[in-house]
Amino acid sequence: MWKYIKRYLHFAILAALFMVGEVMMDLIQPEFMSKIVDDGVLGLQNGGVGDLNLIWKLGLQMIALVIFGGFCGSMNNVFVHLSGQNIGNEIRKDCFRNIMTFSFPQIDKFGTGSLVTRVTNDITQVQTFVSQFVRGMIRTSLLMFGSIFFMFRLNRDFGIITLCAFPFIVGCLAFCLAKANPLFSKLQDKLDDINAVMQEDISGIRIIKACVREAYEKLRFGKANDELIKIQLKALVIFAFMNPAVNALMYIVVAVILAIGSFEVGGGGTTPGAIMAAITYTTQLLNGILMLVMLFQNITRGIASWKRLREVLDSEPELKDGDFSGDAKLRGEIEFRDVSFAYPGSDRSVLEHIDLKIHKGETIGIMGATGCGKTSLANLIPRFYDPTSGEVLIDGVDARKYNLKALRDKIAIALQKSELFSRTIRENISWGAPGAELEEISDSARTAQADSFISDSPDGYDTLVAERGMSLSGGQKQRISIARAILKKSEI
Repeated sequence: MWKYIKRYLHFAILAALFMVGEVMMDLIQPEFMSKIVDDGVLGLQNGGVGDLNLIWKLGLQMIALVIFGGFCGSMNNVFVHLSGQNIGNEIRKDCFRNIMTFSFPQIDKFGTGSLVTRVTNDITQVQTFVSQFVRGMIRTSLLMFGSIFFMFRLNRDFGIITLCAFPFIVGCLAFCLAKANPLFSKLQDKLDDINAVMQEDISGIRIIKACVREAYEKLRFGKANDELIKIQLKALVIFAFMNPAVNALMYIVVAVILAIGSFEVGGGGTTPGAIMAAITYTTQLLNGILMLVMLFQNITRGIASWKRLREVLDSEPELKDGDFSGDAKLRGEIEFRDVSFAYPGSDRSVLEHIDLKIHKGETIGIMGATGCGKTSLANLIPRFYDPTSGEVLIDGVDARKYNLKALRDKIAIALQKSELFSRTIRENISWGAPGAELEEISDSARTAQADSFISDSPDGYDTLVAERGMSLSGGQKQRISIARAILKKSEI
């Protein structure tokens, strides 16, 4: 993660410095309160006569320190968010950029639901992890060790009492975190399952309604959601038992300090103000420990999410880009030379020893029974997949030697399933030729027999298409897809 953190390290350092200022103000306060009680109220240094001027003086100083501490806290939050949000932004962009280079088998391997979870929820967890680490680790460390240090400075006995309880508290934390850690990876996997069900059901909502399967899908989603809640509750129950256990230990420390302090006050070994300060430091220590619990919880979830993100970021594209960009004179000839193909992870060949040559200007129809490999054959031309053996030649050059952009620029495709985007009709048609003029777009639409229904639309070519083309009929979507392929003016 360092390559992302170092870009915004200056924000993290500034956040850390302001956090030191905020915590130091919190640690100084109890000493002022001790002096106000002992010297200002009880007048222990003045024969039992209180000193109102001292109370005002120290009180105003405390108010100034609180204001300064509040300023430091606010600035810390600003720089924590600047570092966390920017780091999350960089990771999200890199993840999406890498996903765009994935081959079809790689996308199938991860699954759409899992990729959505990783680019959304997992990155949010990592942002929280970074923010909590920068803010929480410094605050909790300073509060815990600072409280113990000031306790020793205040009264050695009070410091020793607190230190005796420390190993029990750390042991309790370690035990609970060891139990909770494995659950967080499972939690993200269950989120994948929920997103997969959601993605499938929203995409296939028409067939679900047509087959009256709403009740079944509700049960399927409910089952996936129940699995998520089950694991989440396990983790929450562990932390639910941990907080009271830590609280109980710290209140025992407070009780022991009060008991020993009462004897020492009677013997002149300490003062009421020192006891009050010691209890305040104990409370601050308790707050630090409880923050540490939440911090480790967020760090653990963040690390689990980061491991999942690294799987995306470290995945190399399976289809290696070639360096051939095509000849100056493009012909668009295709040749299959002894081509065999099997889908990744499958032992069954879809195509075997195919020899086929398609010359410039030819229009070829490939016919055959369902499942005989027609689509698979077509998918080898733009290198959606590579053949298991043999070669697919474009203008006499193996398609694997082409730069992918150069190769796919030579090919225009109208898929069996029409894919449209939530953009205008104009933008959908010009998707493969972004700089096309309206006249060219309308010419291609007329060729695809789409111009008449587009012109009848409320805003013509500027009519916005609903998500996945839901505002258009199946035939209209197909014609727009054909118009898009015609406009591209590719050799193939």
